[in-house]
Amino acid sequence: MSRLASPTKEQIAELEPLKRLGLDSIIVVTTRQQAEQAFQALDTHAVLGFDTESKPTFVKTEVSQGPHVVQFSTLDMAYVFQLHDPGCCEIVSRLLVSERTAKVGFGLAGDHTQILRTLGVRPRNVLDLNVVFREKGYVKELGVKSAVAVVFNRRFLKSKKATTSNWANRQLSERQIIYSANDAWAAIKVFHGLGLHMGSSTRL
Repeated sequence: MSRLASPTKEQIAELEPLKRLGLDSIIVVTTRQQAEQAFQALDTHAVLGFDTESKPTFVKTEVSQGPHVVQFSTLDMAYVFQLHDPGCCEIVSRLLVSERTAKVGFGLAGDHTQILRTLGVRPRNVLDLNVVFREKGYVKELGVKSAVAVVFNRRFLKSKKATTSNWANRQLSERQIIYSANDAWAAIKVFHGLGLHMGSSTRL
């Protein structure tokens, strides 16, 4: 198999931006009732984009208490679950362990560790898209920005300020909401862009 090089930062910077989900296509979930409604909407899908966000740690000895936010997305709508409410945690856990609904994302090994520690469950039926690209011949892990560039020839916008923001806040900013939702949405977008079907690819 020939080895493929990831696009450089300079190459990605020259691409046109990929149109992302706006606030009108994102639902923030904070209560059990909202979580149950979200579950009904998400549980009907065979594959969902998936990601998590955690309050960053800045000291070596500090252990992250995250994830504080878990995101699931279809091609049209994203749901951003905040985990302050036990009801939200319960519904998120139910989605994570569902064998019927596949979850796809990028670089999910760390997410699995945090989810097990915080929610006490091991996610099932999960596909790390980095594995797919590795099987296609890419030596380095692409990550969402490079994957979007490869599949769609577009630049995926990610805010560095949002990345290191406080995800444990009870009130997320619009920047955080858009950032987190689109991380999950980009994963499902790439999955479909590659023409993948669960069962034919490597899972974690």
